[in-house]
Amino acid sequence: MEGLLLYKLIILFMLDRTDYTMTNSLISNFIVGKEYTNVFNLHESLSELIDSSFISTDTIRDTIHYKITNSGEEALSYFENRLPYAIKEDILEYLKSEKINVKNESEIYADYFYNGSNWYTVQCVIKDRKETLIDLKFDVPAKSQAETICNNWRSKSSEIYEYLIGQLWTSE
Repeated sequence: MEGLLLYKLIILFMLDRTDYTMTNSLISNFIVGKEYTNVFNLHESLSELIDSSFISTDTIRDTIHYKITNSGEEALSYFENRLPYAIKEDILEYLKSEKINVKNESEIYADYFYNGSNWYTVQCVIKDRKETLIDLKFDVPAKSQAETICNNWRSKSSEIYEYLIGQLWTSE
């Protein structure tokens, strides 16, 4: 099998088998770590998959997150049988062993941007699978405040979510 096709199928299979987006480091740790290819071929494969609209990207705090598109799922369905069973098993084992890391990187995240009004808009998100549970956006006057909020969001998000639901659910 042609090298780049194999790498693309590996990437598509990885993204298809998780409900979460995956970062470049998670994909690279598997493909390069298992010595399927080198970083150059991996990035070429990712670029071609993006150009073909088989995967999409989101940038969250300077980290690119990859997600399979409907076109990518369709392409994978046609060519998945060309991906060796042993590689599929390696991928599933890797995803299982890294599930917490994948879940944490994708489910709970925060980002901020300068909104042009001398304020910074902070966005804090919690997702469960592909559903958004909470998506908070608010403005703060200082970049340092925005950074602190983003840095604290992961550790405090569950507590904040439970508090908000509790406060909004009561009829007092």
